[in-house]
Amino acid sequence: MELYNQYSKYLLEKYGEKVYKLPINLPLTCPNRDGKFGTGGCTFCYEGGAGYERDTSNLTIKEQLSIIRERIKKKYKANKFIAYFQNYSNTYMPLEQFKEYTLQGIEDDIVQIAISTRPDCVTYEHLEHLNFLREKYNIDISIELGLQSVNYHTLKKIHRGHTLAEFIDCVMMIKKYPFEICAHLILNLPWDDITDSIEGAKILSALKINQVKLHSLFIVKGTIMEQQFLNNQFSLVSMDEYIRRVIAFLEHLDPKITIQRLIGRAPKEISENCNWQTSWWKIKEAIEWQMEQRKTYQGRLFNYTGGSAFKNNF
Repeated sequence: MELYNQYSKYLLEKYGEKVYKLPINLPLTCPNRDGKFGTGGCTFCYEGGAGYERDTSNLTIKEQLSIIRERIKKKYKANKFIAYFQNYSNTYMPLEQFKEYTLQGIEDDIVQIAISTRPDCVTYEHLEHLNFLREKYNIDISIELGLQSVNYHTLKKIHRGHTLAEFIDCVMMIKKYPFEICAHLILNLPWDDITDSIEGAKILSALKINQVKLHSLFIVKGTIMEQQFLNNQFSLVSMDEYIRRVIAFLEHLDPKITIQRLIGRAPKEISENCNWQTSWWKIKEAIEWQMEQRKTYQGRLFNYTGGSAFKNNF
């Protein structure tokens, strides 16, 4: 039995060959920065947004796709790609502009368009347009939603600008279309504990989310959270505790949900603290090694849906 449902294997089975993401950066913002809901963004958020790659937002979408495609083709011999609208909130713009941008992502070797955004920035108008693209160009659509925590107290502390309710509402909207949904979670936010990690797995499973991205908390220079960290307003949990939370999360997660990643990364030059100054792949290997030692796997404790109390007693 595999430890967890890996994204690379999922893509290989879905498309018959390796598929790689081509990240697209647009000159955008979000309602948590431009004054609509708040200013300064989430307390952990880098001023350049969630994408830490070199800023290419001054280039056209076609130019960005061409540059990154050639780099990946040369390195990995790939032939199929995902146009990944990555940075900031990629539905937070005038609708006609959103339509124009996404149309520019349609190319012969693009098999999927992935839209990263906030759960409070998606409307039925966005979804109708994406469904139009899916039907006209025979292209898959996935939407990545930043949730970060299911604990609404924590969401307030990090100035997220939305609660769990908006996330659930957005998922229910998207579920009316044949799209895939990926949720982002940070499993070691200072005000969360392992119970929140487990509850996160349960909520995503109950909502039948398709994919999950996990990462640890990055303390990025110039953020509100960096100042809080330097002022000792909170402390980070240990790497061992993060690993424990990831494993507990996976054990309670529906085994059908695909794991895009277990740990993220950020450049050293912008980070006050990132992954306990440890290579991301070493943490990934440590998670997998501990799972093997414990003889555990994704979904081992997925036994709580469908009227479990009744089924287990009668």
